[in-house]
Amino acid sequence: MTYSSVTIQVNPKSVPSTPCWMGEVAAVAQVLTHVGLLKAIQEHVRFARARFGIYDTIDFVVVLLGYALSGERSLTAYYARLSPFADAFMALFGRHRLPDRSTLSRFLAALDQVSVEALRTLFLADLVARTPFPSPGGLSDREGVRWWMVDVDATKQAARQRALPQQKGLPAPHRRLNQVCAPGYTGRKRGEVVRTRTTILQPFTHQWLGTYAGVGNGKYREELQRALEAVTWYALAFALPLSQMVIRLDGLYGNAAPLSRVLSSGLGVIARSKDYALLDREEVRVRLSAPADAECRHPESGTCRSLYDCPDILLTSEGPHVRLLVATHPATSTPHKIGKKRDGVIYELFITRLPAPAFSASDVLDLYLHRGSFETVLADEDQEQETDRWCSRTPWGQEAWQIANQWVWNLRLELGQSLSPTPMRTTEFAPVCEPTPASEPAPTCEPAPTAYGPPQWARRSFTRGFPGSAFLPQPDGTLLCPAHYSLSPQERRPERDGSYRLLYAARLGDCRSCEQRAQCQQSSSSVKPRWVSAVFWPVVSPAELSPVPLLAPPSPLLQPPALLPTQPILIQGWPRCQIRRNWLKVVRSETVVVAMGAPPQPVPMTETTEHLITRAERAHWRLSWQQRLIRNARPSHAMRNELVEELIIEGEAKVLQNRTGSSSETVKAARGRANQAAERKK
Repeated sequence: MTYSSVTIQVNPKSVPSTPCWMGEVAAVAQVLTHVGLLKAIQEHVRFARARFGIYDTIDFVVVLLGYALSGERSLTAYYARLSPFADAFMALFGRHRLPDRSTLSRFLAALDQVSVEALRTLFLADLVARTPFPSPGGLSDREGVRWWMVDVDATKQAARQRALPQQKGLPAPHRRLNQVCAPGYTGRKRGEVVRTRTTILQPFTHQWLGTYAGVGNGKYREELQRALEAVTWYALAFALPLSQMVIRLDGLYGNAAPLSRVLSSGLGVIARSKDYALLDREEVRVRLSAPADAECRHPESGTCRSLYDCPDILLTSEGPHVRLLVATHPATSTPHKIGKKRDGVIYELFITRLPAPAFSASDVLDLYLHRGSFETVLADEDQEQETDRWCSRTPWGQEAWQIANQWVWNLRLELGQSLSPTPMRTTEFAPVCEPTPASEPAPTCEPAPTAYGPPQWARRSFTRGFPGSAFLPQPDGTLLCPAHYSLSPQERRPERDGSYRLLYAARLGDCRSCEQRAQCQQSSSSVKPRWVSAVFWPVVSPAELSPVPLLAPPSPLLQPPALLPTQPILIQGWPRCQIRRNWLKVVRSETVVVAMGAPPQPVPMTETTEHLITRAERAHWRLSWQQRLIRNARPSHAMRNELVEELIIEGEAKVLQNRTGSSSETVKAARGRANQAAERKK
């Protein structure tokens, strides 16, 4: 086997390759020039300082936009790839010379708040000025009312700081990130100091509405107020009612003060609360002693929660009325990170103002847990743009860089939607609630109501503590101990001959601080609260009836629960990453030609039948065995395949030959006529 010779010719002259991101820079520069954004930045974002030479603010802004588009790991790598094409890069934006890297650093270090806020205002104005999507998406409740969600959450960036010697003969150490970082909660990130950035996301179009950062853990209340202003701006621009704009918040904002601020702005809210003192409210305790409204199991984690809906609770003594949802599940051996543990039960609190008929308790919990999709968007941002990387060591310089990053994200969504228009998809977030049929009354067959006599208290125990009769029943169904603490009913156990045992328990905190604990439990070191039980026996004579306790068997006079609306909850939006990644795939693998002329006319989209997808299809869950078999199953109405048609044609030709005794040419002609007939049938 012979090998062909390979000749390698080396040219001493350097010919750098064009960066793969230069085509996208050209496309973005053309869009910014066409819509007038470059001119708007020149007119409204003005900042002057000595030693800037011939450069203006627009020169540094376009460099930051190019840095965000490039995805390079550092400014050093970015300038190394950009330097051979510096003149062409700046010419795309109508500028002449590229600022040096040191000049850019001095500009970001000197940038002030006024200039950054002017840039942020232009970012918000551009967001609502052009609408790449036909509508902002939304959510339809079970009554057909439209709602819109906005996610507000914080992300952190940690910085490593090596240990420095601390000696009298050495000057004080100087940290370069002192202005942008401070000690704080690092989460799962490695570092000694952190910077917290509050982000605002529209979850249906996946567009960023803003970013607000602070050193350390940040000033989350001030950043929340800025986020509410941005959401209000967005709602007014699209004529969306503020009361139907729902802000989803995590436990960081779970106190009464931040939630009251959100509600006072006229916006809706769904948030995790960390004000566990609400569990001590009398109306909440009464509700928790009754049966749960619903039982739900998370499809991924498998956590089973019991849901208790409190439709009208005062957030504070003088605060607004909210809807409180209490979710409980048994404690396990694994230490819990979320919730409050009491008596072996984990309690989680959720605050909202979503109406009860349109959103059931399970719907509210699912809507809050669905905010986990926000984390995937932040992961995409870290992977594609790495917004939290350090670009400046001053607060406002870093803030300007992160605004430019979010601007690039929204531009990629717009360009991707223009390149390959993607129709809005509809997801069935929650299925239709099956209506509960109302039972018809049958007065002639109704059984007589079961009556119970007075409670039979347990006798004094061997520890010689207070007997059950020392605990006085109260009108609300609780017991009052000799130390004037309340015992709430916890469990009802059926026993023999139709009787049942009702168990009451005190709060562990009350028992620990009680002065009569040693006399009540005969031990001051017990780790359990005081329990009291009473037995109720059925009787026939109504004269011996006692007031029905709180956890008594249900009375036959109770009305059936109201029927829920029968419509499903639908979410309408666009894919999370498909639009951007299709754009990046095309623009970084194809030749981009920039030509001046009239913009092309948009191709009209053909109307197609909307396909309703499920949450499992949207999340790409594994297919069941039945779904796997259906994928390649042959439909019952399918026509015969080509092999069967060929056998039929061959048989007809042989029959014709036997009848006529014709030659092979006649048989071929007959076969040709049969084939033509088969084609006409198709």
